Order: sequence, then C-alpha cells, then structure tokens
Amino acid sequence: MRAALAIAGVELRRFVKDKGNVFFTFIFPLVLVFVLGSQFGGSASSGTVTITGPASDLRTAVSEQLEDNDVTVQLASHDDMLEQVARGRTDVGLIIDEEAVTAYSDGGSAELEMIASSSSTSSAAQQHVRVAVSNLDLQQLQLRALEEAGVPTTEASEALDTAAGQVSEPTLEVVSVDRLSQEFQGLGQFDLGASSQLLLFTFLTSLAGSSTLINARRQGVMGRTLAAPVSTLQAIVGQSFGRWVIAFFQGGYIMLATWLLFDVDWGNVGLSLLVLAVFALVAAGAAMVLGSVLDNEGAAVGAGVGLGLVLAAIGGGMAPLEIFSDTMRQVAHVTPHAWGYDAFAEIQRHGGGITDILPQLGVLVAMGLGVLLLGTWLLRRSLARSL
Repeated sequence: MRAALAIAGVELRRFVKDKGNVFFTFIFPLVLVFVLGSQFGGSASSGTVTITGPASDLRTAVSEQLEDNDVTVQLASHDDMLEQVARGRTDVGLIIDEEAVTAYSDGGSAELEMIASSSSTSSAAQQHVRVAVSNLDLQQLQLRALEEAGVPTTEASEALDTAAGQVSEPTLEVVSVDRLSQEFQGLGQFDLGASSQLLLFTFLTSLAGSSTLINARRQGVMGRTLAAPVSTLQAIVGQSFGRWVIAFFQGGYIMLATWLLFDVDWGNVGLSLLVLAVFALVAAGAAMVLGSVLDNEGAAVGAGVGLGLVLAAIGGGMAPLEIFSDTMRQVAHVTPHAWGYDAFAEIQRHGGGITDILPQLGVLVAMGLGVLLLGTWLLRRSLARSL
C-alpha cells in the first residue's frame, strides 16, 4: 500500500510541476466561471449608481434611498464618473450640483442630471434613481405642508420619521409558472457556472493528463518501478490512485476558490465532495484507458481535449441541461457529466440529501468502476508488452 501511495504522490507532483497544467487547473476555470456569471448569472444587486457632487444632505439622502433598494452606490469625481459610464462599469451616473444642493436645503425641489450607460441593467437602475428622487420630493412637500400649518421644522421632521416607521410597506410576491424560471430561482450569480466548469475541467484535465502515463511508459519509468520491490498490481493501483487524486485535487480547488472569490453556494459541502469524488473516479478511469491505448503524448492531449469538450457539451458542462430538449437530455445522460450535473443541481438548488442523489451516485460509481477496470486491464497489457 505504501508503494501505491508513493506512486500516486509522484504523479501528483509531476502534474503540478507542469506549467501548462497550472494554468488550466488554477486559473482558466475561474476565468470561465467569472465570465459566465457576469454574462448570464443573476445578481443580488439592483444595479450600480455612481454619484458625483459635493458632500451634502442631498447626496446622503439619495444614497440612503438607493441603498435601501439594494442598489450599489459609488462616489467619484465628475470625470471618473463619465469614464465609468462610458466603459459600462456603472449603470447610471448621477450628477448633484451646487444648485440642487441649495434647492434641497431650502426645502425646494432639486433637479438632478442622470447619465445612463449601455449595460443590460441600466434601465432598472434608472428606475431606482427616479423612485429615490421622487421619494425625496414627496418628503420635502410633506415637510413644507407641516411647516405652513405652524409645526416647527424639527418637530415636523420627527413626526414624518415616526409616521414612516408605523406604515407597513407593501409587498410584491412574484409567482413564476415557467418551469425554467422556477428551476433557477434563487440561484446565485456564479453558482451554475461553477458546477458546470468543475465537471468540465475535472474530466478534461484528467484526460489531457493521461500523457504523463504515456510518457512514463515510453521513458521506462514503469519498467524501473517494477524493477524495485513493487508488484505489477501495486504499480497499477498507484497509477489509478494518482489519476484519481489529480482529478479530486482540481475539483476541490475549484470548489474552494469559487466559494472564496465568488461566494458560490455548494449546498451540503460533504455531499458535494462525495459527488466530486465519484465523478473523479470516472475521470481517472477514462484517463487510464486513454493513457494505455495511445502511445504518443501529443495524440493523447489532443484526443483528451477533444473528447473532454464533446462530452461536456453533450452532458451540460457548457449549457444547462434544463434548456435541452427531452431527446437531447436522454442523450446527455450517456455521459457522466449529466449525472454529475443532476447531483449538484439537487444539492445546490433543492437542498437534497444523500437519498436524493443516490441514483446519480449509483450510475457514476458504475461508470467509474467500469472504465477503471478497463483502464487497469489495458495498462497491465501494455506493461506486459514492454516487459
């Protein structure tokens, strides 16, 4: 057992030392998660508004109104605000000049200039700005009416604040009858992209990494290993376990990094790791098969990348399975990616437990054992030929 663990450790170190693997393991998956989440993911924010103008009660009041509606508020100089709007880094630019500040301080109506960007969420942010300014105008009118009725300014302001605290705000409940909307309801901005990219890259990197097994065979590393007090079974177990460690290591890294950087909710972490471990078993077996059948490292990398991308595209690693037709969903479940996708969806979106994902785990275990046994048999044959 110690010999098998030592071989697995060597495989992991060789994998990490490869600079190409470092990029595709640690950097590229996170870049894709960010891109997919930015383009297609939902966001808890109601937009971003950049305010330019002097510090004043008006600026503070507008900022508070917007933040109460989950709008992200930024302060910037006039030129910086214009640049952010032009580059689409903010949804709306809001200009508060001295004239507006003075009018608001005197109890009058303030006119503010709003500059909209071309972002997809700009319209919603503009509406939030209009509502915030309208609320401030209404408060000014109420305060002026009380003052004209003889109520001191301080008492009138306190009375309005007290009345506002006693009024229950209206609530709006939106019930969606669309199956697709219901499926993705409550899903975080980066959650969907994180799980799909985890499946894609765990499998893809494992297949592409099969070239290290071919390299070990071609350079006689396996032969020298067997010349030591190491049996053929121990060598094969070590290689198999090394493939699994690499796949699980990358998947675990993606889970941790997306949780820290993008606040991805993986649901029950223990169950998510269990799904990853079983899926890594399939990836390790597939890598063993590819590394035992082919004798050229370049061919193995090309075949691994091509096969990995095709299986991911079919199995929901590039687009949600929910948008597939019924026929395509049945075809997708020929791949391990679709079963892993279903398991993660059950855990992340529905709070599923171990019993809810048993069918997916069962299929993945069967697939993993099948390809692992096939890969072991093929590797044993290749070692016998080399000996």
